[in-house]
Amino acid sequence: MALGSTSLDGLALDARSLDALRRNASDDPRATLRQAAGQFEALFMQQLLKSMRDAMPKSGMFDGPGHETYVGMLDQQLAQSMSNRPGGLAEIIARQLERNLGPATKSNAAADASAAESPRPVPLGQRAPDAPSLDSNASRALKESLEKRLDAPQAAFVDRMWPHAIDAQRTTGVPAAFVVGQAALESGWGRHEIRHADGRSAHNLFGIKATGGWRGPTVDVTTTEYVDGKAVKSVEKFRAYGSYAEAFRDWASLMSTSARYGGVLREAKSPEGFAQGLQRAGYATDPDYADKLESTIQRALRLARTGV
Repeated sequence: MALGSTSLDGLALDARSLDALRRNASDDPRATLRQAAGQFEALFMQQLLKSMRDAMPKSGMFDGPGHETYVGMLDQQLAQSMSNRPGGLAEIIARQLERNLGPATKSNAAADASAAESPRPVPLGQRAPDAPSLDSNASRALKESLEKRLDAPQAAFVDRMWPHAIDAQRTTGVPAAFVVGQAALESGWGRHEIRHADGRSAHNLFGIKATGGWRGPTVDVTTTEYVDGKAVKSVEKFRAYGSYAEAFRDWASLMSTSARYGGVLREAKSPEGFAQGLQRAGYATDPDYADKLESTIQRALRLARTGV
């Protein structure tokens, strides 16, 4: 598959594949129908994944064409792996459409041997009385199932960082969910955390740079800064820690001892107040940082409440 391709392997998205699907339809319509239903489900899931990712805030540190290409390819693989499963959308579509076909022929009798007895054909456009309905309930159930799959790694991140956030809350008074939310935004829920050249984690979940008299280890990272409203790539030195606990302690120390962030602690009564306070204090140069942070905190709060 070519890099950056938006097609799924095996899908009838070009003329040659479509012609093959048409030829197969005349030889074995039931098998072709099930294949087409599976392709529709995979495409539907890919679009659903894309819309859900578009709705999630981006930190800006790791955004770029390369990252978007990787995420798109990952979504393609996820869509393929989650489609064509028993009881899924493809099976519902296939069962509905098969009711408009005649009884199974000898050529496909073996393939249908394990299936239920072929239903009596009904006129095209008329639904059989007992046909399952592909309505908003089915779509909603599929979306909820997909959301749970996407929530799982984020919920795991919240669970893993929660004890450290509680310690930071004791020091700063900032609610643990707000602290976890900022760590999630800065690190892409742990997926894009800062690493050393050899791949080891630097445990820097908050994007804290090696300034202010820092004497500890550092790591060089290509990051995105906004200068006069324009995104500019640059290589900066960031602090490196021996553990996540150390990173949370350093963040709490920075918040509680720096006069620059005194107002942030006073305004941390709500996600909006905390996020706006950090942006006013110049924690990040992204002009949309406050909105992104507030949205991520709200998601962290939901995950912490539901334990998804």
